[in-house]
Amino acid sequence: MAQIISRFDSRPVGSETALSPEVQTGRPAVASAEPVLSLCFPALPEGGLRLTMDEFSHPAYMVNHNFELIWFNAAARKTVFGGIETLPATSDERNVFRLLSNQAERGAADELMRFHVGLAKSRIPANRFTTLCQGVAAPTAAQLQQLFADARVEAPRQMLHVPLMLPDETGNGELREYTAYASFFREGIFIADVPEGSESASIMDFLARRDDVIRDLLKRRLPVLTHLAVMVTDLQGSVRICSEMPPEEYFELINEIWATMGPIFRRYHGTYAKHVGDGMVYYFFPQPESNYLSNALYCAQEVRREMQKISKAWQIRKNWLNELYLNTGITEGQEWLGTFQSGTSVELVVLGDTINQAARISDFARHGTTWATKSLVGKLTSEERAKLRYGVHRRDRDGRDIFVASSFSTVSSLIEGDSGRATKLNDIATLPITEVLDIQETV
Repeated sequence: MAQIISRFDSRPVGSETALSPEVQTGRPAVASAEPVLSLCFPALPEGGLRLTMDEFSHPAYMVNHNFELIWFNAAARKTVFGGIETLPATSDERNVFRLLSNQAERGAADELMRFHVGLAKSRIPANRFTTLCQGVAAPTAAQLQQLFADARVEAPRQMLHVPLMLPDETGNGELREYTAYASFFREGIFIADVPEGSESASIMDFLARRDDVIRDLLKRRLPVLTHLAVMVTDLQGSVRICSEMPPEEYFELINEIWATMGPIFRRYHGTYAKHVGDGMVYYFFPQPESNYLSNALYCAQEVRREMQKISKAWQIRKNWLNELYLNTGITEGQEWLGTFQSGTSVELVVLGDTINQAARISDFARHGTTWATKSLVGKLTSEERAKLRYGVHRRDRDGRDIFVASSFSTVSSLIEGDSGRATKLNDIATLPITEVLDIQETV
C-alpha cells in the first residue's frame, strides 16, 4: 500500500486519473471542513525505522461512523478532549460532539466542531445529524446545525488533512497550529493531529499501512455499552445433509452460502461474529444513515430469497428433493462490545443475553422462516412498522390454520404439545416473538 501511495503521490492533486471513490474508500463521499480538505501523501522515507502506534506521541483518536469515540491516546485526552479522565461507558455519552461541547478552550472547540461536522456532512443526513446533537447545550446545538448547513461536500478521499489550532501539548495554555489527518476505514475514522513543523513522512508511512493500523486500533478499542440487533441464521438439518453428500460437495455448498450472503450482510452494515457450526451470526450497530433494526430485517429478507435460489440450484444439480433452509432469529438489546485477541487476530465480541436469545429463536424457526422479538418490532418507527408484514399462525376450534397479522405470541404458546422442543427452548419460553413474512423494499 505504501508503494502504491508513493507512486500516486507523483500525480497532481485533482488529476483526471485519480482513483475512483469506491476504490479509495469503499464508502460514501466525505465532507470537508473549511479550509478545503485535500489529499496529502508526502514521499515515504527510504529505509529507517517505522513508526508504531505506541511511538505516536501526538494526539490521535478514532471515531466510528456514528461519530462516537472508540479510542484515544493520552495526548488526545489532554489536547482535544479537555482532559477527560476516562472514556464514558455508553455509546451515547461517547458522542464526539457532546464531548467537544465540554471543551474548556472555546477557540479550539469551535475549530474541532467545524472539522468534525465537515467530516460528517456527506455521511449523515440532516435528520440523523440532529439526533447527534441531543445532549448538547442548546446554543452549541444551534451552532452545530448551522455548521452542518454551511459545510461543503467534497469528493471522497482515502485520507484528508486540514490545519487546526489546538492547545499546545506542553500545557502552557497557548494555541498552536496542527495538521489534522483523517484516515478512513470501514470500521471508522482515525484522526491524528500533528504539530506544525513536525516531521510528517514517517506519519504518512504509518497511516499508509492500513491493515496494520486498523488491527492495532481494534486491539486498543475500549469496551462500550451499545445498542445493537443480532441476527443468527442456521442451516436446517445440516447433520442429515452432510451425511448425504460427499465431503467436498458439502464444503462447496457451505462456502457457496457464505460467499452469497456475505455481500448482503455488508450492504446492510452487518458485522460478522464467530459462530460454531454451519450458520452465521451478524451484529447490526446504529448507523448514521439508516436504522440498524430495519437493516437487520431487510438483510434477513434478502438472505431468505437468495437461499431459495441456492436450494433450487442444488435440487437440479443433485436431482434430489431436499429443500435447503436457513432459519433466522433476530432480536435487539444493549450489550457490551469489546474484543478478544490472539497473537494473529482480533475478534469483535458482544457479551450478554441478546446473542443467546437470537440463537434460540433461530433454533425455534423452521423451513426458512424469520422470527423477531416484540421488543425489536416495537422499536421500529411507525413508518418502518407499516412496511412490515408480520404475525403468528393460530388454529381455530376446527383445526384450521389462521394467520393473525400484526400479533405476537410467547414461544411456549407456539410449541404447545411438543415436549422435546419445549425443553430445548425453555430459556426463551416467555419471550414474545413474531414471524416476519415480508418487508417492503426501500426506494
